[in-house]
Amino acid sequence: MVVSDKTIEMVLTGIIILIVFYSIIIHEVSHAVVSFWLGDDTAKRAGRLSLNPLKHIDWFGTVILPLIMYFTAGVIWGYAKPVPLNPYNYKNIKQGIGLSALAGPASNLLIAIVFALLYHLSPGNQLLAYIFQMVVFFNLLLAFFNLIPVPPLDGSKVLGMVLPDDAYWRWMAQERTGMYVLFGILIVSRLLNLNIIGRLILPPINLVMGLLGVA
Repeated sequence: MVVSDKTIEMVLTGIIILIVFYSIIIHEVSHAVVSFWLGDDTAKRAGRLSLNPLKHIDWFGTVILPLIMYFTAGVIWGYAKPVPLNPYNYKNIKQGIGLSALAGPASNLLIAIVFALLYHLSPGNQLLAYIFQMVVFFNLLLAFFNLIPVPPLDGSKVLGMVLPDDAYWRWMAQERTGMYVLFGILIVSRLLNLNIIGRLILPPINLVMGLLGVA
């Protein structure tokens, strides 16, 4: 039986989407795990230490909104359920929130490193090499996008660790505003073909991919 190039492309895309989807789940679980390590069991009691995707999916934010955005504006925008935490369980509130937030992007970076190793262990197999390269790229994309220091992204909480207390609480109160700002940037960027976010995060992505030897 002859398999068409289109079928192979669809299968490869499906595999990549599945791996990246679970990379997002691991991102969320990592927030919960580090929060638990730092003394807060809120996420554990909510069942968020599980790799079961149903524990993390927000049906509107993870499924419906990305589809609407893709078919109307041509960009993918969505979110999983926020990992619940009680910052008052941390010995140091700013540090606890920041480290828990940093765990998500760090997990994506580790996944990228693992798949870069697999890439180098699969010489001569172009299909596997392509899958591994794409998984590296999308995990770095997740890591660096979430490290943008704008609320409610993880980077805003990481930045918060070095802010004075007064500035910190004012900054953290901007999550809803920050969401609208990011949403607006994505829409305007798409409509005007500016690729604002891409210009911000593609340089570090390309740098790391080069260091990992998968560029």
